[in-house]
Amino acid sequence: MIPTTIKETPAKVKESANKAVTKVEETAQPVVNPVVKAARSLLLASVGAAALSKEEIETLVNRLVEKGEITEKDGRKLVEELVQRTKKVSATRVKKTTEHVSKTTSKTEDILTKRIEAVLNTMNIPSKQDIDQLTRKIDALARKVSALDKKLSAEASKKPAKKAA
Repeated sequence: MIPTTIKETPAKVKESANKAVTKVEETAQPVVNPVVKAARSLLLASVGAAALSKEEIETLVNRLVEKGEITEKDGRKLVEELVQRTKKVSATRVKKTTEHVSKTTSKTEDILTKRIEAVLNTMNIPSKQDIDQLTRKIDALARKVSALDKKLSAEASKKPAKKAA
């Protein structure tokens, strides 16, 4: 709707902007939440698995020591080795998870950007690129007008003034 007076213009622009923000928030919410939930679940699962594994390793090694199959010294050494392996595996999993979350976040941002652009386009709100392009065109036209003005001024000063008869 086109405002009928200049006083209505800020209110209409504000109203349109609020509608755009609401629409973007509604569009973004279903995209962002699953990514955050998945990342959090994966990180908690890897930390939990590492802690659980250490307890299980110690339990198994203690059983072997109790049965006399290995010495206590060998048992402690075995626990340390297995804990170190578990840490390495956990670190690798966390790294892979972080990379996956990073890629997913990047894809989500791209999708969100495209949806925001679509909303703004629907509302006929120019993008930054549109404004930059128009600014370049205006600057080029201003230079041409200035050059023409200088040219006309130079020509007018070269011609002798006609005397009134």
